[in-house]
Amino acid sequence: MLHTFNREKDAAPPMVYQIRLRGHLGPQWKEWLGGMEIVLEDNGDTLLTGPVADQASLHGVLKKVRDLGMPLLSVNWIETSQ
Repeated sequence: MLHTFNREKDAAPPMVYQIRLRGHLGPQWKEWLGGMEIVLEDNGDTLLTGPVADQASLHGVLKKVRDLGMPLLSVNWIETSQ
């Protein structure tokens, strides 16, 4: 039996990632970064948190981070209970 992919039924929910950058990034970048939450930490780092649809989308966000010229410190998948 052949399975037909149903985008609404079969699509996995977006995964949530946290991306840590060295330096502070202003809130005006939120929309450009796909709506990721921007938290400025006291130690001078920026923490970006938000859902990412798939690996291609994650690479797109990381490409934007690269283009900002800010040092990338970490990328972590956050397990959610959905």
